Amino acid sequence: MLVRKRRTKVSLDLSATPVYNGDMTATTRRIPGRGRGDPLLEPGKLPPEILASMLKGRTGAFDPRLRLGPRIGEDVGVVENGDQCLVFKTDPVTFASDRIGWYAVHVNANDVATSGARPRWFQACILLPPGRTRRSDAEAVFEQIHKACLSLDVAIVGGHTEVTHGLEQAVVVGSMIGEVETRRLVTTGGAREGDRLLLTKGIVIEGAAILARERYAQLRRMGMAAAILDRAAAYLDEPGISVVPEARIAAAMGATSMHDPTEGGLRAGIMEMALASGLGVRVDRRRIPLLAESRLLCQALGLDPLGTITSGSLLAAAGAAAAARICSALNKAGILCTDIGEFLKAGGPHELVDADGCHSLTYSTRDEITRIF
Repeated sequence: MLVRKRRTKVSLDLSATPVYNGDMTATTRRIPGRGRGDPLLEPGKLPPEILASMLKGRTGAFDPRLRLGPRIGEDVGVVENGDQCLVFKTDPVTFASDRIGWYAVHVNANDVATSGARPRWFQACILLPPGRTRRSDAEAVFEQIHKACLSLDVAIVGGHTEVTHGLEQAVVVGSMIGEVETRRLVTTGGAREGDRLLLTKGIVIEGAAILARERYAQLRRMGMAAAILDRAAAYLDEPGISVVPEARIAAAMGATSMHDPTEGGLRAGIMEMALASGLGVRVDRRRIPLLAESRLLCQALGLDPLGTITSGSLLAAAGAAAAARICSALNKAGILCTDIGEFLKAGGPHELVDADGCHSLTYSTRDEITRIF
């Protein structure tokens, strides 16, 4: 999502603090000596209702060329440029330290690709912690960004780098711009009643790789086999966290909506598609592929796989006939594609079906992995 930021002075009054539960209801935590009605924001994404209120009337100047601006569920901004559209995306990488520059390129390219666009230009703001960053560390980030951009045929157009106070580890905020023919633009909010919901590869691809790389020693002490951790660490490349190849195939074959489920996991990604499209959704949990190493890591650390960061999985919506063609084409290309559910009528329920029956599909704005970090 592209949001114009302004510097403002903010006076925080944090006595009445809503704590958001998985069903998006809120309880209130009191902080002595503070006023009422100002929520203390927890780690993770902003709850949808809070984000919506912050965006209301705060989107900068009017531009008639703005095709898609900041809104709930949409991850990119779109500006019309003749018969083409420019697609803008920005996203930080905060969980990972290993290959952080490589991550930053791919997670931004993924969201551009889910709009049907080709990623073309990249820039990054690289923030490095003081007292522990060597020149070789900074050079490694530059090299990772360079190689990731080469692999996608993306040009680096600029950015900013500094060693700055207040950080415990490096943060890279990437910004990717892509191009797409206006008639081929795909939005998260484009799903239609009756569309099938498709998922590629499996879930917890990025989450498993992060856990294996960042908590290797801890997991070994817990008894996790080195071979399992090595395979999970390699998920970055196989099956890989890039969804650019499958997004291009799905867009060309009639996908009505696509989404890259990242922070908040599969639950958040599905709910963002449903909310953006104004539709209900029914998902069959039994059909969701969970990679073996991902399952073992989530079990060991007590994480819910459906709520754990899962870059590398593509969600796509399409009518029944187009969905069948997309599944066939992706499977022939060596990319697992599974039909996991359907979109329901506007205002319909959000449901998760499993062996025990039908349950309400909810999600927390806090990713499961934040409990480990």
